[in-house]
Amino acid sequence: MRSAVLDGTTLEALVSAAVAAPSIHNTQPWRFRLDPDTLTVEIRAATDRAVRHIDPVGRALHVSVGCAVLNLRIAVEHFGWEPVTRLLPRPDQPDLLATVRLGGIAKPCSYASLYDSVWRRHTSRFPFSERPLPTAVLTELAEAAHAEGARLHHLSPLRTGRVLHLAREAEHRNTADSDRAEESRRWVREADGSGLGMPAETLGPQDFLGRVPMRDFGAHRHAGVLAVPFEKRPTIVVLTTAHDRRTDWLRAGQALERVLLLATAHGVRASLLHQALEWPDLRERLVSSADARPHHAQMVIRLGYGPGGPASPRSDGLGRMPL
Repeated sequence: MRSAVLDGTTLEALVSAAVAAPSIHNTQPWRFRLDPDTLTVEIRAATDRAVRHIDPVGRALHVSVGCAVLNLRIAVEHFGWEPVTRLLPRPDQPDLLATVRLGGIAKPCSYASLYDSVWRRHTSRFPFSERPLPTAVLTELAEAAHAEGARLHHLSPLRTGRVLHLAREAEHRNTADSDRAEESRRWVREADGSGLGMPAETLGPQDFLGRVPMRDFGAHRHAGVLAVPFEKRPTIVVLTTAHDRRTDWLRAGQALERVLLLATAHGVRASLLHQALEWPDLRERLVSSADARPHHAQMVIRLGYGPGGPASPRSDGLGRMPL
C-alpha cells in the first residue's frame, strides 16, 4: 500500500509501526510529535518511563528508541516517502533523540520488504529447537547490522558459554538487588490487564537446567512459573558498535531491529539477554579482548527455531503526538 498524502489513517499506521518496536521491559520510552509544516516526526525520550536502576545512564532507553526509529523509517518508505533521519539533531534539546522527515519519493532500499515483519516480530522467551541456523542466514543478519553501523558477532561454543556465564552472574545480581528486583516487578502487567508492561504469558518459562539464563521478572521466581529444559547448544550473537556514545546507542537500536525483522522474515525467533549489559564490569567482558578492533557490546541475542512469543501490549502513540 502506498500513499501520496499524510492523512490520519497513514499517520496512525506510521506511529503504530514505530511503537511495535521492542523496548527494555516493554517500557516504550518514546514520545512522538509531528511538525505538519515540514512533515517531520520527532521522537523524544519518555524519561518518566525509564528504568533508572536497571538502566541508570539511559543506554537501553536509547537502544529502544533506535528500534522505533528503524520501524518508522521502514513504514515511511512503505507509504512512498524517503525517510530522512537525523540523530540527536538539537543539542539544546537532549530529550529529542531523532527526527524522521518524510522526504521525496522513496528510492528502492534493502529493507523495503521488512514492513510485514514489523507486525509479526515478537520476542520469544520459550525453548528453541536444536536445529542450527544456516550460515547464509547468519551472514544476512550480520550484513543487516553492518548496514546500520554495527557488527554482529556469531559466538563460538566456547565464547557462548562465557557469555551465558556472565548473563547468569548478572541475573543473580539482579534478583539479589532489591531496587532492581522491584523495578522489574513493576513492569509485569497486572492480572486485570492494566498497565503497559509485559503480560505474564509473554515471560516464558525458566530453564531448570540453567543452560539459558532467562530473566526472572518476578524477582525470586514467583509461584506458578514453569520450569523446562532449554536447547543444549543455543545460538548466541552479540551486537556491538565501535564507539559508545548516545548516537552509537541509537544506531545500535536500529541495527538490532533490522536484525530482528530480518530474522522474523526467515522464520527465526529471538530473545534478548540483556542482563550482563546492566552491570558495567560484566558488559566489558562480553567482548573479546583478542579482537583486532575495539568495540562495545550493545545487545546479546539468542536466535533459533521455536514457538513465537505472544504480543505485548502497545500504546496507540497518537495520544502522545500533538498535531
